[in-house]
Amino acid sequence: MSTELGDLAARLRAFAEARDWGQFHTPKNLAMALAGEVGELVAEFQWLRPDEDLDPEARARVVAELGDVTGYLVRLADVLGVDLLAAAHAKLDQSEARYDVSTYRGSARKAPPLPPG
Repeated sequence: MSTELGDLAARLRAFAEARDWGQFHTPKNLAMALAGEVGELVAEFQWLRPDEDLDPEARARVVAELGDVTGYLVRLADVLGVDLLAAAHAKLDQSEARYDVSTYRGSARKAPPLPPG
């Protein structure tokens, strides 16, 4: 993991360990907590019109929710021993191969499924 993400993971790990919360930080529980926080983030945008911007109070809530989402995602990756940046780069490499620019520029259609294996 990058130094900054590694530092955040270490800080989150120490935070959980100091409170004896490691027992609750199973992959299942962390994934569920992450999904809940993503839901809270989505709720901030739910009824906005396409031309409507966030007001300052809503923006502050969005920033806080992004912090929660990031924290749970980094914690989950740490517990699973996943290098989050490497996983994101690998996924982007795969997407670049699946969605070539000449075919998919300006299109929202899905690429065909990846071959097995």
